[in-house]
Amino acid sequence: MTTGIRSGSQISRPRPRSVNARLAWAMLIVLVFATRLTQAQGFTVLYAFGNGKDGGTPYSDLVRDSAGNLYGTTFSGGTAGDGTVFTLDATGKETVLYSFQGGADGALPVAGLIRGAKGELYGATVEGGAAGHGTIFKLDATGTEIVLHHFKSADGSYPDASLLRDASGNLYGATLEGGASNVGTVFMLGRNREETVLHSFTGADGRFPYSYGGLIRDANGNFYGTSLAGGASDQGVVFKLNAAGREIILHTFTGGTDGGYPYAGLVMDEKGNLYGTTYMGGASGQGTIFRVTQGGKETVLYSFTGAADGGNPAARLLRDKKGNFFGTTYYGGASNSGVVFKLDKNHNLTVLHSLNYANDGGYPTARLIRDANGNLYGTASAGGASNRGTVFRIALSN
Repeated sequence: MTTGIRSGSQISRPRPRSVNARLAWAMLIVLVFATRLTQAQGFTVLYAFGNGKDGGTPYSDLVRDSAGNLYGTTFSGGTAGDGTVFTLDATGKETVLYSFQGGADGALPVAGLIRGAKGELYGATVEGGAAGHGTIFKLDATGTEIVLHHFKSADGSYPDASLLRDASGNLYGATLEGGASNVGTVFMLGRNREETVLHSFTGADGRFPYSYGGLIRDANGNFYGTSLAGGASDQGVVFKLNAAGREIILHTFTGGTDGGYPYAGLVMDEKGNLYGTTYMGGASGQGTIFRVTQGGKETVLYSFTGAADGGNPAARLLRDKKGNFFGTTYYGGASNSGVVFKLDKNHNLTVLHSLNYANDGGYPTARLIRDANGNLYGTASAGGASNRGTVFRIALSN
């Protein structure tokens, strides 16, 4: 594991690595029979970040409006090099809506955006703000930024997870560090900008709620998420947090066949079962797709090998109405730059596209989104024509 999303931090975004020597011919032969491989599937690079001013290193999820415009953030680039908020229209034209300046306005957005009813955008930056511990911001339809909250460490530091907004306009999220034990918090930001720490992690109950994709919430007001580390084996946990702030650990990862280091957030089915990925662990140590019931029973649905089927998934899953899951891996595939995959309801994995670093981009961390026509959209955090990342589409039938 690498450490540090910024200089001196304890935890990092996954970073590129060289092809692992363990990818032997025997494993590749097994994969031909274990994994269905289909290339292309109408893969299109909609935009390749290029000049720095337009942004770079898009870690975050995308959000799409009714007109087909995509919105997202980049961790780097912009006029000051501290990241951007951007939009991409249906023709692939990119517009930078805001460039962070690295001061009180925030810096280095990792989390995705959510859209309000009037087209306003809400998000978070992991650095900057009045105390340097990150911000929650709002960007109105004119591109004017309003900082809604400056984190101070005691109330959380480095908000890295995408926000969740309820019908009353309250925002919910998680911070990577800060809180009573400096290992992360779950918080609420009210409509009047008052912040409440709903839970402060201690380490034993989880630490570093990294969660690409953020928290989810059920109809009863319970929150669900993952922490990258902590728990009995320090390999991360799946947790439930009720409306009163009481935490229940549904599963503690061991780092063995059950998985370890869950970077991504969760998705829930109609029965309340939770699904997610682990970055490491599983049968080959290259990560898993798992299910956890409300009773805390974990089942590994798929173990990645790190070869043609991909390895080290970091993105939250997308689930369709038929019970299929779509996702990405950070490594593996033909160029060891990640794959886009589908896991059907019988737990058969199909590689929809293996990313070619130079052309397609590589190392995706963002959750895929899907339009009414069945097209998938996502981002690659690096690679592409200028090695600054891409926005891509895969055409699939419904």
